[in-house]
Amino acid sequence: MSTELLVIVVGLVLMVLSVADTFRASSSELINTKLRVPMGVIGVMLIIYGGFSYGAINLQGQIEQPALGKAIEVALPVRKVQVLSPIEGDSVKCRILTMGVYPKSHKKDIWVLLLPSDNRYYPQSDHTNTSYKRGGEWQVIARFGGDKGESYELIVYETDADASAFFSNTIQAWKDQSSYPGLTRDELPKGASELERITVFLKDNCRGVN
Repeated sequence: MSTELLVIVVGLVLMVLSVADTFRASSSELINTKLRVPMGVIGVMLIIYGGFSYGAINLQGQIEQPALGKAIEVALPVRKVQVLSPIEGDSVKCRILTMGVYPKSHKKDIWVLLLPSDNRYYPQSDHTNTSYKRGGEWQVIARFGGDKGESYELIVYETDADASAFFSNTIQAWKDQSSYPGLTRDELPKGASELERITVFLKDNCRGVN
């Protein structure tokens, strides 16, 4: 359970306790009358705070407006998974839509991982976790968090079911802890195979960008 949901649950418990005696047939009180009002007020405040925090975090992806980088023209017929945008050496915004193509016979999941100067890997995802695939095209929002001018390796992987689940579970664990430590090379799952790698540079200072 995330911290935001826990705050909401605690608020609900306090509200229930503050009004519990109202519905009791017995004359004995569970909670002192003087404590009921403060408990109820605190409960309402926790519910409002928890609800606002939960909504802000979980709706973030819906209100994001990622920028578009430079793109290359696709060579037809498509014979391999490749990145169309951004391009090698591109200067990118903090949030960009990474796009590419794949042969229609390709059945594995596609993941984009970012490798900044700390030499740790950061899998990128939307609400579906894996890159969105349809009709020979794929895309995912890449979120950068470094300094202006910092170089990033943008790496495309194809994954089997186990590797895909590992990346999804890792991202969820990071979200629950509100901490994103990245993965070492040794931590990358064996079922993830690198397909393409390009280098991009940050156009702006992206530290602290949500």
